[in-house]
Amino acid sequence: MNAYWQCLRGIVLREWLRFVLQRTRFLSALVRPLLWLLVFAAGFRAALGIAIIEPYSTYIPYEVYIVPGLACMILLFNGMQGSLSMVYDREMGSMRVLLTSPLPRAFLLASKLLATSLISLLQVYAFLTVAWLYGVQPPAMGLLAALPALLLVALMLSALGLLLSNAIRQLENFAGVMNFVIFPLFFLSSALYPLWKMLEASPWLYWLCALNPFTHAVELVRFALYQRLNLLALAVCLGLTLVFSVLAVLTFNPQHAALRKSTA
Repeated sequence: MNAYWQCLRGIVLREWLRFVLQRTRFLSALVRPLLWLLVFAAGFRAALGIAIIEPYSTYIPYEVYIVPGLACMILLFNGMQGSLSMVYDREMGSMRVLLTSPLPRAFLLASKLLATSLISLLQVYAFLTVAWLYGVQPPAMGLLAALPALLLVALMLSALGLLLSNAIRQLENFAGVMNFVIFPLFFLSSALYPLWKMLEASPWLYWLCALNPFTHAVELVRFALYQRLNLLALAVCLGLTLVFSVLAVLTFNPQHAALRKSTA
């Protein structure tokens, strides 16, 4: 058991040091949602005015409505950033060194996911703190109640990022693949607009958003902020976290970079 703890501690510390040394990564993760909150929300406040959290019919300002979506945006970008670091580690050979450990591969990859998720949570709560000071204030107890939901969503998106990284053979291909993942997941969700607004606009757009896993992630966090439990969103997030994690472990191949170099 001590070996497992030391391994987990080492991986978390490595990711933390990498994060601390990359200050621009933290600033970009913080500035991006703040720009959406300050600029985008101001533009759409007049159009929407209020938003409704279904099915409890709780009326809230639009700025408060999009806070969970922007928090999940941070988790999404960090999950994809984690996949980039995985591709880089595989290119440099450090993942092959890590996997020489006698501990199970599943545990090593799970530790990597947990380390990425914990760093994502720090960035989320930094954003929530700045938003609170700006005057966008969800219920104070909800910030604590949302912690388990945020952790689950971070694990789900990190597992998705790891799964995607298994299909990326070169760093040069990363940007193109991510553009076809991040933006559809974010914009075709309830992060910025309630689902009933989507239904008013277009039924097929509504169903795309309703079937989007990121929508359930956002709704899980949104309900948790108001100390409510969305059972459907919880079930979807738990199920997808398990599926993505299992597939990521089964498809992980640290030899991808070596194979590419040998055939070049």
